[in-house]
Amino acid sequence: MTENIWDYPASAGHTPDVDLTGYKVEATDGHIGKVDKHSNDVGSQYIVVDTGVWIFGKDVLLPAGTVVGIDAESKTVQVARTKDEIKSAPEFDKDKHLGDAGYHDQVGTHYGTTHSGGAATPGTPGADPSTLGRPMI
Repeated sequence: MTENIWDYPASAGHTPDVDLTGYKVEATDGHIGKVDKHSNDVGSQYIVVDTGVWIFGKDVLLPAGTVVGIDAESKTVQVARTKDEIKSAPEFDKDKHLGDAGYHDQVGTHYGTTHSGGAATPGTPGADPSTLGRPMI
């Protein structure tokens, strides 16, 4: 069964009652920013990352299925995407993301079909965490 890109993988260590706001976000190749907001709504879970000056202040929406590890102690979220994959993602649009299914499809397709772990099908939650070259959290 294929996991939904808009739900946290069971192996990510997500706990619904933990507020991820302010957590550092790490791509497979380094730091990309901090969590500005997040959603725990089943079937529509995500984090919005404030990339600061890294991408000229661009906010990006990352489906929860891209998250491979959450470390509450270090307040860090690891995602199974590279900086370039995140940089090339559609920009977060706060007006579209809540009511526009097409926008979610566009974002989900971007992250579900492009990642450094090889070709994936839409809805695939990301690369196998063991291939990230980092210990699991």
